[in-house]
Amino acid sequence: MARKSLTHHPLDAIDRKILSILQVEGRITNNELAQRVGLPPTSMSDRIRRLVANGYVTGFSARLEPRLLGFDLLVFVEVLLDKTTTDVFAKFAREVRAAPEVLECHMVAGGFDYLIKTRQRSMEEFRRFLGEVMLSWTGVQETRTYVVMEEIKTDNVLQILP
Repeated sequence: MARKSLTHHPLDAIDRKILSILQVEGRITNNELAQRVGLPPTSMSDRIRRLVANGYVTGFSARLEPRLLGFDLLVFVEVLLDKTTTDVFAKFAREVRAAPEVLECHMVAGGFDYLIKTRQRSMEEFRRFLGEVMLSWTGVQETRTYVVMEEIKTDNVLQILP
């Protein structure tokens, strides 16, 4: 999936308030949101459509409790590639995007190339994923695994300034 080009579109105070509310209360009704920011419901619909079209809102979803669904193991993996060429980066990115086990993947600066976040049901499942999937990806030279012992904060709410 190609990433949408980010172009800054100015936000006013109402847009910022809408975004602040939506990221915490994604299931809020249009009428409730309109009332809380002081707009008529039809104007609210137009603003939300514009915020989505301009890329400020990238989607709506539910947050699930992974452990209740059997995904007890949270793992971060550093990946070092053998070559850092445009071709290797592109192939690696395609392979990562095709792996449903990968929750997040970030190219980073520093002593390695990528940081991957994955959730697995067990250490055995992770070992299979690492050995059969990750190590077969283009350019993977080395990995370092970090198993999470305790999740301290998993909030992904941005502090939107007025």
